[in-house]
Amino acid sequence: MLRPEVEHIFFDLDHTLWDFERNSAAAFEVLLAELAIPLDIQVFHGVYSPINEAYWELYRQGLISQQELRLGRLRDSFHQLNVSVEESVIQQASEGYIDLLTTFTHLMPGTVELLDYLKPNYTLHIITNGFREAQARKLAHSSLAPYFDQVIDSESVGVKKPHPLIFESALQRAAAKKESALMVGDHLEADVLGALSLGWQAVHYDPLGKQVHTHCPIIQDLRTLKDWL
Repeated sequence: MLRPEVEHIFFDLDHTLWDFERNSAAAFEVLLAELAIPLDIQVFHGVYSPINEAYWELYRQGLISQQELRLGRLRDSFHQLNVSVEESVIQQASEGYIDLLTTFTHLMPGTVELLDYLKPNYTLHIITNGFREAQARKLAHSSLAPYFDQVIDSESVGVKKPHPLIFESALQRAAAKKESALMVGDHLEADVLGALSLGWQAVHYDPLGKQVHTHCPIIQDLRTLKDWL
């Protein structure tokens, strides 16, 4: 069990509550059709997903800019699939993808059930490395916004998880103490180790059961978080 003094629960958004992969595939299915790019969505997204994650890792490390992330992941995906796409179309696809992505509302299994359970007894927040405007639209369109008191994003703070400043900013915004803070997220380094290094508690959400460690509790179903509280 976690220590009983938990009062504030901070969630990651993408891949933890908001089903990024499912929503991303849905957005690209529409976008590729609109741009008349002849690619099967399953084939395209199978290539895009690992490339996107690699670019996000570079972005988390501060090695590339937001613009390089957004364009590079598409450019590399089309190149790997041997599909010639003009740079102007890549730019158009990048902008269209961001606009479309945030309109889809698929959530990870158990999200609403868990939040309904937690809301009466805990103060809930979001800490995300995603971009401020896009994350706000995701929360609004998926009807998640009312659950959360504070939404802390890396774009506003100026650093990304696992940098201590984003966690410290979250405590300040939430008027919380580290002893009462719990972080729940899917990324071991950014979410779990980042929080633990500052004296928070953490729960690692690993729906595919790929991670094995002893840093904190690991859950595969969001609804089982309540068993640890």
